[in-house]
Amino acid sequence: MTQPLRLGVNIDHVATIRNARGGPHPDPVRAAHLAERAGADGITAHLREDRRHISDGDIARLSGELSLPLNLEMAATDEMLAVAVRHRPHAACLVPEKREEVTTEGGLDVDGQRELLTRCVGELGTAGVRVSLFIDPDPRQLEAAAAVSAPVVELHTGAYCDAFHAHGDGAAMRRELDRLIAGARTAAELGLECHAGHGLTYGTVKPVAALPQVVELNIGHFLIGEAIFTGLDASIRQMRALMDEARAGAAVA
Repeated sequence: MTQPLRLGVNIDHVATIRNARGGPHPDPVRAAHLAERAGADGITAHLREDRRHISDGDIARLSGELSLPLNLEMAATDEMLAVAVRHRPHAACLVPEKREEVTTEGGLDVDGQRELLTRCVGELGTAGVRVSLFIDPDPRQLEAAAAVSAPVVELHTGAYCDAFHAHGDGAAMRRELDRLIAGARTAAELGLECHAGHGLTYGTVKPVAALPQVVELNIGHFLIGEAIFTGLDASIRQMRALMDEARAGAAVA
């Protein structure tokens, strides 16, 4: 039986626009409430070490006001562990982070950081926070994720999306999609709950949404960009419809 597919809406880039002027508008917490009404199943927010978009105050408000689950994206640092333990979001997604990057460039090297990530997963779990690790669809990283006792992995879909938008490179897109398919299967075999995200658009979401092992997609930048033209409600509802259509087709197949 095909599992339901959840949509987590990332509100980081509402805060990016707000921070461009330094004032209170637009409010990412308001965006979270709008996302809930539009059919989101959860809210994702990345508190970066340099606070380039989401702020500590945003996390405090989201923790206090949301009725949806909050997924806190964060680096595996003592500072961010303290924030997560203080606010106790529903989930924390550990991601690699470099100050000079425009956006997250790849997955965690779980295999190379087993000691650190075992400690992070343990401390967050003790605080009642469900941990996911943001990784490339690489068997070695998936096996390492299971070894550090992470209950969830989120497969990085960026390479697949980049290949899709590199017009004419269908072979690269197929290769990256095949990696995601294999990664989702391996995650299930290892007993890991499987999520996916990064760079997903209306054009790229359906093949990923059709993967039966994937139970959650986290999507943000594209939805906020589309909201400029259609409104946030409409952009989320369209994404939700495409996800549901893909999932229904996969169940029939």
